[in-house]
Amino acid sequence: MTARLPWPLAYTVSGDDCAPPMPLGFAAPLTEAVHALAELGYDGVEVQVRESGEHAAEALARTVAAAGLKVLGIGTGPVAAQDRLTLTDPSPDVRRHALSRLLGAARLAGELGVPVTLGQTRGTFLPGLADMQRGWAEHAVRQLAEEAADRGSRLLLEPQSRANTSLWHTPDEAHAVIDSLDAPAGLVLDTHHLDAEGVDVVRAVTEHASVTGCLQLAASAGRGPLPVGDPRLPVLFTALREGGFTGWLTLEHTQDGDSTKAAARSWTALDAAAAALS
Repeated sequence: MTARLPWPLAYTVSGDDCAPPMPLGFAAPLTEAVHALAELGYDGVEVQVRESGEHAAEALARTVAAAGLKVLGIGTGPVAAQDRLTLTDPSPDVRRHALSRLLGAARLAGELGVPVTLGQTRGTFLPGLADMQRGWAEHAVRQLAEEAADRGSRLLLEPQSRANTSLWHTPDEAHAVIDSLDAPAGLVLDTHHLDAEGVDVVRAVTEHASVTGCLQLAASAGRGPLPVGDPRLPVLFTALREGGFTGWLTLEHTQDGDSTKAAARSWTALDAAAAALS
């Protein structure tokens, strides 16, 4: 964005394998989205993919680079959101399919030299199956982290609200998981999910900044674009800087019917907050 912040600023976009685009990202085909975001001043994109693997890396990198942007991360939300595939589904075939998709995303991320994120695809528990489902998810996450590391990527685990998943709702819970892995991994912190779980966002960032690869931002009310004058932003910037954060910021929020205007509002809010802080 501007020289006022030391971290790259990304916007959520959908890969060409997602139809329709994900509702919390730019509502346009990838080529159109990246050019619009470049004109607004964004540094890069976090690309949500559904089934793309390493074979798609060259075309994806070329499309994004043509707009003067960078791919900063690969997201896997559409695996569950669009195809209902999760790591805790009672069906072994569904679980295998979900893991295969995630491993493909990790290989894609490795080809691009960026992290791969995991959120709601870990799934939800059914009555009487929680212990078994937790074991399935933990085993799959270990495999995913190892695959990412082997491919030159890194898994970032996102604590999400219980409305999305039965597993790892708080940063502390997700941090314990990545500490248990034999491969390097980190966290994604999302202000919406932290708010939904009653977790103090500033405190979470302060305590986990050093292991956080990405901070996803949205307005605290309604998960829309950031409002100019949001008092939380300068405090978050300070917490990130003092905590040694070296990742990137992503806007992941509703589009309010016009993605270009939504992206512009959030960029303006961040720029204003950075100016107030400097």
